[in-house]
Amino acid sequence: MRNAGAVRAGVAVAACGVLLTTLAACGSDGGGKSATGGQNSAGDARGDEARAADLKRIPEVGDRYQKQIPANARQVVAVYGAGKDSADSTIALYTKAGDTWKKERSWSGHNGKKGWTTQHKENDKRSPVGVFTLSDAGGVLADPGAKLPYTQTASIQAPHYWAKSHWHDFDYVVAIDYNRVKGTPPNDPTRPQGQTKGGSIWLHMDHGSGTSACVSQSKANMEYLLKTLDPQQHPVVVMGDKAELKA
Repeated sequence: MRNAGAVRAGVAVAACGVLLTTLAACGSDGGGKSATGGQNSAGDARGDEARAADLKRIPEVGDRYQKQIPANARQVVAVYGAGKDSADSTIALYTKAGDTWKKERSWSGHNGKKGWTTQHKENDKRSPVGVFTLSDAGGVLADPGAKLPYTQTASIQAPHYWAKSHWHDFDYVVAIDYNRVKGTPPNDPTRPQGQTKGGSIWLHMDHGSGTSACVSQSKANMEYLLKTLDPQQHPVVVMGDKAELKA
C-alpha cells in the first residue's frame, strides 16, 4: 500500500507527465510565463483563497454531516467510500488548529464488502454512514504507543476457521462508537440500541478486500492512527460513500 507521500507524488507525475499543456499546475502557464505573472496572479490568488476557505470545513462533506462533527473535535478521520455499493475507500486524517483544518495524510482502504448504508443492520455487509466518536483501542498485539485507552487481548483475534488472509485483521483495532458503550474494550458485546442494529464496527488492519462492516487499512496506517489519535483532541470518524457525505 502506498503512503501518502507516494500518492501525492503519483498525482504530481500525472499532472506533469500526461498533459504537457497543463504545466500551470506545476508552476508554469505552458507559454513561457511565470504562473504568478500577468493575468494569472489574480486567478492564483482567488485559488489560494478558495483553498483556504475549504479548510474551514472537512473537504467533500456537506452540511448534513459537517454539522454532526462535535465542536470540540480537533481530529477527524474521513473515510470517503468510492460508491454506495463499493468496498473501496480513501481515508484521510485532518487536524484542527484554531478554526482551520489541515490534511495530515491520506491512504487507501476498504469498507463493507457491499458498500454503505444509512440504516445499518446486523450482517448486512455494509458500513454505517455517519459521524462517530473514537474512544477505545485494542488488539492482539502489544500496545504500539496508542494515546487512546488500549486493551491487548487474544480474545479479539480473528478465528482461524476464517480465511488465512483475515487472521491478522484485529492485530490492531480502534473501536468506532456505533452501538457500543464507550470506555470498554473494542470487543465488548453490549449493544445499547439492540442486536439488530449491529455492532463491533472498527478501524482495523486490511486483508485486501471488503469487510463485514468495518473500515480497514494497512498495519502501518493503523499504527499511525493509534499513535496519533488523542482523546484530548476528541477524535471522530466521518464515514460514508462520497455522494452521501456531500449531502
